[in-house]
Amino acid sequence: MRIAIDTHTHSVASGHAYSTVDELARGVRLRGLEGFVLTDHGPALPGGAHPYHFGNLRILPPVIEGVRFYRGIEANILDLQGRIDLEPYWAGRLDFILAGFHEACFSSRGEAENTRALVAALENPLVDAISHPGNPAFPVDFGAAAETAARLGKALEVNDSSFRVRKGSADSCLALARTCAERGCLVVCGSDAHYWADAGRLDTALDTLGRAGVTEDLIVNARKDRFEAFISRRRAEKGFS
Repeated sequence: MRIAIDTHTHSVASGHAYSTVDELARGVRLRGLEGFVLTDHGPALPGGAHPYHFGNLRILPPVIEGVRFYRGIEANILDLQGRIDLEPYWAGRLDFILAGFHEACFSSRGEAENTRALVAALENPLVDAISHPGNPAFPVDFGAAAETAARLGKALEVNDSSFRVRKGSADSCLALARTCAERGCLVVCGSDAHYWADAGRLDTALDTLGRAGVTEDLIVNARKDRFEAFISRRRAEKGFS
């Protein structure tokens, strides 16, 4: 099993990441992937990118350093109603919208309310996938998350960086992946790179998906054509041309 597109990377525009777009592209190419999504943090996170950053991604070419470039965001879930920190005007210029919990924007409120917020974010028409839902700092009901994502044709992420930077993620991400396999929920596999050398680094996440029994047909970014079909479908569902 392989991944073609890294769906979660951060540049210096995120405020606490340390590489340029070109450097991320080179990192992805060196690991043998075909492309990557730039998903800098949304404006509600301290140091996050201004909305103009996401609007102006249109000036970047579709191929950088020999790999396909996609425009995205890791937006912040803001409340129990699933609001995110990017307006539809700017979201309409992007290819892929992740949304996730970050302590500076949403304080963990226990499993029931975290789940309520995550499900509401999945029901937000702008959101394509949830970033690092296996983070133990934000416990959620994986069954409810996977069922909602499957019903809406959206995805949950198994995040490779979580295994190194979010304590306890090995067990929770394995449980998440098993639930996705059982419920037929789509999955994306992202590096969450904040430095170019981690771009395309997905070995631990892939091993976890394999052990959980997640089949390749459930992994949205296992193939470039599959990922592009996903983002085309989602743009149509959002009403973006």
